[in-house]
Amino acid sequence: MQTIELPCAGPDPAALPLHVVRPGGLETLLARLGDAGTFLRQSGFAAKPGELVLLAGAAGVAGAAFGLGDDRSPYPFGDLPFRLPEGVWRLLPGDFAADAAVLGFCLGAYRFRGFKPPRRPPSRLALDLPHAPALAAALAETRAIWLVRDLINTPANLLGPAELADAVLALAQRHGAEPMRVAGAALDDAYPAVAAVGAGSLRPPVVAGFAWRGSGADAASPLVALCGKGVCFDTGGYDIKPPDGMLRMKKDMGGAAIVLGIAQVLMQADLPIRLMVRIGCVENSISGSAMRPSDVIRTRRGLSVEVGNTDAEGRLVLADLLAEASDAAPALLLDCATLTGAARSALGPDLPALFASDDGWAEALLAAGAAVHDPVWRLPLWDGYDPWLDSPIADLNNIAGKPFAGAIVAALFLRRFVAARTPWLHLDLYAWNDATRPGRPDGGEAQALRAVCAAVRGKLLAEPGDRNTPVT
Repeated sequence: MQTIELPCAGPDPAALPLHVVRPGGLETLLARLGDAGTFLRQSGFAAKPGELVLLAGAAGVAGAAFGLGDDRSPYPFGDLPFRLPEGVWRLLPGDFAADAAVLGFCLGAYRFRGFKPPRRPPSRLALDLPHAPALAAALAETRAIWLVRDLINTPANLLGPAELADAVLALAQRHGAEPMRVAGAALDDAYPAVAAVGAGSLRPPVVAGFAWRGSGADAASPLVALCGKGVCFDTGGYDIKPPDGMLRMKKDMGGAAIVLGIAQVLMQADLPIRLMVRIGCVENSISGSAMRPSDVIRTRRGLSVEVGNTDAEGRLVLADLLAEASDAAPALLLDCATLTGAARSALGPDLPALFASDDGWAEALLAAGAAVHDPVWRLPLWDGYDPWLDSPIADLNNIAGKPFAGAIVAALFLRRFVAARTPWLHLDLYAWNDATRPGRPDGGEAQALRAVCAAVRGKLLAEPGDRNTPVT
């Protein structure tokens, strides 16, 4: 991956002033600016959300005023990098959180840089604000989100299972984690469902991951286990998708990318926890060796699965990973996956669907998402639908025989592979922006990353809870 260079500069006396204001503080700003304030008043500036007015000086542009309205999220600041004239800008103190402003500005400055030069570089932000832990955390989150976006936006011909596995191991190396990589015959034994999904592709499947421990953690510190669906391209297999259904399937590894982003933030913060990461890197393709509808496959848990639909492959990948991770008795098991269109039909593209076996963790994630403006929405693990997964020839089918509640049924399938009493969260997410909005350019998106990191910090570190036994 390319070196990530955020649009930030050190203190710069030549940086142009950026006045950010809400309607309630507008009169005070106008009075303080003198003649420039008179110009703003005469121009009709009202500090509405996204309203930008450039201030003139003897040598040209001398500053700018930007309205926030009542929006307290970081996203309005994401409108600035490509609307402000190119150069360095100094964000003056105002009625906003400095870390949210920096986060939003940097998120809005992102553009995928893979194959064509940008029309212009983004403006830069002079960070002469007080350097606080919150500001450092905002920059760390930005770097992780840019990494996630880059991974998702990379075309599938350049990011296959091997390349995704390489990204996992590179992240492990950067943070001194213990890497693991399983492929070939060893994969057939350890992760048979992952192997079955990838059997149709010329690009062999891989399970990659790592184990990490914070400098303040010991063998009894809380274990956080993260599992990601890394389907680098999904044709649907023999239950092939229509052409328009494949147009964005390079993003079907979005769950894996988001897991890597979460792991990067947690490791960068050096939290006193243990971390276990497992990514199923695979391509769901079509060939003479691909799995077929009605095949019965093995899983790591020992359950047999009838393949009712080869396009429901993501849950097969996660089944093996969840079985392994939950057997390690984590304090939290989280998986992320672009799993079902049903979740998008229910909640749309902006709200990841949350399923949880633990109400305390669900409430912590919902509250954290609301606090950091990175929302998720809980759907039920409805036991009444569990029999829909019954199969006459295997322990279960990978789809239901009914055309309802697809996201719930997928979550119930995954639950079959999670060890009892494991605090488990499942996020069924879109990982994509269909159009550019402030702070959210079109393309890959790290949905729920900031919410998860905030929830882990708030719950695990504030509530010691039971001490885990070390993984053996």
